[in-house]
Amino acid sequence: MLTLKMTPVPSIAALARIFRETGVARNEPRKKPRAAYRRFVYPAPNACWQLDATEYVLAGGRKCVIFQLIDDHSRYAVASHAAIGETSRDAIRVVRKAIKRHGVPQRLLSDNGAALNPSRRGIVGQLVEYVTRLGVEPITGKPYKPTTQGKNERFHQTLFRYLDKQPIARNLRELQAQVDAFDHVYNTERGHQALPGRITPLQAWEATPRATPPRPRPVKRKPNEPLPPAPSPNGRVRDGIRVATVHPNGSIKARGCIFNISYALRGTDVFVLYEAAGIMVFDDRGTLIVEHLWPSPGIRYVGNGQPRGPKKKSGVSPMS
Repeated sequence: MLTLKMTPVPSIAALARIFRETGVARNEPRKKPRAAYRRFVYPAPNACWQLDATEYVLAGGRKCVIFQLIDDHSRYAVASHAAIGETSRDAIRVVRKAIKRHGVPQRLLSDNGAALNPSRRGIVGQLVEYVTRLGVEPITGKPYKPTTQGKNERFHQTLFRYLDKQPIARNLRELQAQVDAFDHVYNTERGHQALPGRITPLQAWEATPRATPPRPRPVKRKPNEPLPPAPSPNGRVRDGIRVATVHPNGSIKARGCIFNISYALRGTDVFVLYEAAGIMVFDDRGTLIVEHLWPSPGIRYVGNGQPRGPKKKSGVSPMS
């Protein structure tokens, strides 16, 4: 009986090597194997946030958008916001929401959309102006290169898979509740395949100290643009930003109103940014301390929800 001996079939890599050695195929060093690519990751939380908006459809076919803001280092969802459209006002809202929770980031990465960062078009957007005042560096990806915001694009896909399993939201309030529930699951319960050991974004967020927040920057105003309301006499101006010393009772004065800041900061200097809706107060490292809205006319004191002055000692008096 004749026995056939099977010859091993060479692998694709072996054939490619033979072809290159015999001159049939040429070397292409620019083509790297997939394993050679490394993801770029910022070294710490709050070193860079990524912001993007994606379109969604409510019940009845009404279109809306969902702003998603994630931390580049940990993939942590720092804030989300459902809105009627992709506007600068709503973009600022989601950034403000994240800053209140997690502090001021060093950079904000977004695409070149008109509502996010139209700087490449020669326009200074409202969001860019807002974050620049806080000391944040606004950065964008190259036009027609969505891979720069790849982490956020992947984040959208995960959100859509979650929303597909939920009842269709009838309005923005219901949609916001669904998105908030998704953020909680995404941050705390779902191991992320792009993180070492498939840990959760919350674990990655807490594993490394946050990046040092930037200091607020002076505002560059356009020619003939009206100046903001003058600060109260007890403040100083440094690099175009008001610097105020916290009073012994933990407050500062602005526009004739006393704003309670923090009793623990009495005697220290803070940076005060005036805005149309109110004031934002930062410490000397650029960390947001408190934010107050302008009160109604006639109100002369605005608290921060904390007791005024030092805490009273509890316990029974020795004289009793």
